[in-house]
Amino acid sequence: MNDKILNYIGLATGAGKTITGEEKALEAIKTGKTKLVLLAANAGKSTSKRIKDKCTTYDVTLVDKYTNEELSQATGSYNRVVLAIADKGFARKIKELL
Repeated sequence: MNDKILNYIGLATGAGKTITGEEKALEAIKTGKTKLVLLAANAGKSTSKRIKDKCTTYDVTLVDKYTNEELSQATGSYNRVVLAIADKGFARKIKELL
């Protein structure tokens, strides 16, 4: 895992500052608990549409350049498709690296 963004995702996960799962991420977007969402590039059409639409509506940065395998490896969990960063510091640093 040589990608710095994936390393920061791993650090955020270890610090307990990530929100995983489609429904929980959508709720975090709606309530303003996140300003950065990672969506797997190989996510399903309906999931992609729901997450992209919510991110556009609530002005949340969306990153969709990683596969679910890469996100899963970064978080140490199985089958991660949607991941929201709940910490402003981690979100800011990841945005800087984009």
